Amino acid sequence: MKIITSEQFFAEKKVPSSSSQLNEEQIDRSVLEIIKQVKQNKDAALFRYTEQFDGAELDSLLVSESEFNQARGKVDHEFIDAIKEAKENIKEFHQAQKEQSWLMEKDNGILLGQKVTPLEKVGVYIPGGKAAYPSSILMDVIPAQIAGVEKIVITTPPQADGTINPYVLVTAEEIGIRTIYKVGGAQAVASLAYGTESIEKVDKIVGPGNAFVARAKKWVYGDVAIDMIAGPSEICVVADETAPASYIAADLLSQAEHDESASAICVTTNKQLAEQIKAEVEEQTAQLERKAIIEQSIEQNGRIILAQDEQDAFAVVNEIAPEHLQLMVNNPMESVQLVKHAGAIFLGNYSPEPLGDYFAGPNHTLPTSGTARFASPLGVYDFVKKSSIIHYSKDALTKATDKITKIANTEGLTAHANSISIRKDNRNA
Repeated sequence: MKIITSEQFFAEKKVPSSSSQLNEEQIDRSVLEIIKQVKQNKDAALFRYTEQFDGAELDSLLVSESEFNQARGKVDHEFIDAIKEAKENIKEFHQAQKEQSWLMEKDNGILLGQKVTPLEKVGVYIPGGKAAYPSSILMDVIPAQIAGVEKIVITTPPQADGTINPYVLVTAEEIGIRTIYKVGGAQAVASLAYGTESIEKVDKIVGPGNAFVARAKKWVYGDVAIDMIAGPSEICVVADETAPASYIAADLLSQAEHDESASAICVTTNKQLAEQIKAEVEEQTAQLERKAIIEQSIEQNGRIILAQDEQDAFAVVNEIAPEHLQLMVNNPMESVQLVKHAGAIFLGNYSPEPLGDYFAGPNHTLPTSGTARFASPLGVYDFVKKSSIIHYSKDALTKATDKITKIANTEGLTAHANSISIRKDNRNA
């Protein structure tokens, strides 16, 4: 794992990546063709792409009752117990995010307010293939349920034998979701965005996925809402001499194992600690199952950044705007004030990032690729829409007429002005 200075980090950030842009263009060509085929051929395209990309020949896209029943017998009780407790933690946290409609009554018969209405239909994409992510079901579905979404469906790629991972099915069943379609990739996003014979069009698509899923969400946005365009997983650890190097290395590697494009960065002012972390990363990597993926991730995107002081360290952090930020320092609560941009912030040596992934309660669907500068974690607020409420009495409108018509006429919108003045003049009243 490379050790660089903060000056080197900022210099690297200034160099644009032409290869990344080229890769996106290549992915876009494939994604746009898939979207086109799904819009034109609907279910037929989904069956064809599922066989092509997942190696599964399906008779039906919908998971059957018998498949749910069989899955229950393949899952151990310890997993179910863990899922149930995680579910309660996630529900408790997200209940606090629920918003209410409100009204404000002013003088002279003026009533203003906001109506909060849940979305009607939401599609949740759950990755599959190489790995299963039942935790993503909890994180993406529970906030929608709390918001009051009427219909929630899941799409997820099948395994080569045409089945869905039993842990995914059992987790979905535990929170009351039994409509699951065996569709993955860009074709799943297209089916949710535009509908097919089997899959109904939804109002919003949420959930993580690979680069093809992310780009597909980008291209259907506008025809349907999306949560975010997620990039590779990221972790940034700010550490001082009070943090064990073994803990820091383990936390960095927990994200590096996601995929080769994942980013694992530690920022410290302590050179000796930096060397210890580097050694720990090498030692722990050798013992991990996903060693090959981790090694590529660390080589390409792993860095230990030596900052000059605390101010310099958080300048680096805020430049990165990381998905996950761990503050493994002596007084993490004080350091929080220095953070401007981060998806989730973990405080202290005993709040590792996987705690947030699975169990604590806050959402693990987080902004990546620097979008924490303007985006937030997935929450209940992502599954509602808001309508303004406006009521004026006759007297209130009459009092405001001259000011409203002045603004309208200044903009050259005389019909707007007439809509107001006709009421003051009582014409045809």
